[in-house]
Amino acid sequence: MRVFVTGATGFVGSAVVQELLGAGHQVLGLARSDSGARSLAATGAEVHRGDVQDLDSLRRGAAQADAVIHTAFIHDFSKFKENCEIDRHAIAALGSALEGSSKPLIVTSGTGLLRGDRAVTEDDTSPSGPNAVPRVASEESADAIKARGVNVSVMRLPPSVHGVGDHGFVPMLIAMAREKGASAYIGEGGNVWPAVHRLDAARLYRLALEQNPGPRRYHAVAETGVPFKEIATVIGRRLGIPVVSKSKEEAAQHFTWFAHFAAMDNLASSEQTRKATGWAPTQPGLIADIDRPQYFGG
Repeated sequence: MRVFVTGATGFVGSAVVQELLGAGHQVLGLARSDSGARSLAATGAEVHRGDVQDLDSLRRGAAQADAVIHTAFIHDFSKFKENCEIDRHAIAALGSALEGSSKPLIVTSGTGLLRGDRAVTEDDTSPSGPNAVPRVASEESADAIKARGVNVSVMRLPPSVHGVGDHGFVPMLIAMAREKGASAYIGEGGNVWPAVHRLDAARLYRLALEQNPGPRRYHAVAETGVPFKEIATVIGRRLGIPVVSKSKEEAAQHFTWFAHFAAMDNLASSEQTRKATGWAPTQPGLIADIDRPQYFGG
């Protein structure tokens, strides 16, 4: 199968590329820079120049492939809402190139946009309205192209996708703790983040693509919920700084823009995904993975 992969040089996307190539698929990877193109070509993938804001490049890439995996996202959280809208348009463009065919498209979303007093599941739909998490734009766009007959599925990633090369939430917490001189959690720190290793997530993308049962939602969740206090404790111990509790008011000052994510309580299940695909995560869990020198510049 020839698969067009957006975000092909990114943290998750590069693992997906390697997983697909290792399984004998051909990969056409999106690259926006010369260095990205060189690193992608070195893996054995074909290079397609463009980016998520160049909608024509997305349409051309999708039209050349048997399937599409969309992992690209602009991770500038100072412009989070704007970047979620960019993703909305990118998904619409990919869908327009696949409309009228049965070619599968897998788009990426997050479990963090779901809320509940239990473990959220693949059956839970993303909330809408003015108070919804901006990332809901990705699933709204997927629903819109599905209504036009596009064979689109949603892969929900947890707040922490960890592993070598991680530049997501945990490294942000580490940098913040270094700057503040303390590793903090909110209240009792019992709120939880689900997690998955990038290599386990990549394998699930491949399984979902190969099995292609038609439109559905997947949860790439290896651990249903890791207490935030445990994450903060590892960071504090590794950096040799105090681990402290912050009230909601203090958290706003300590975490600034990250306070929303630090307070996130997102118990999430992947039971349906595992039954449907046979996916069984094998990589280290979040706490074991981050409790290594590599996460701290060692």
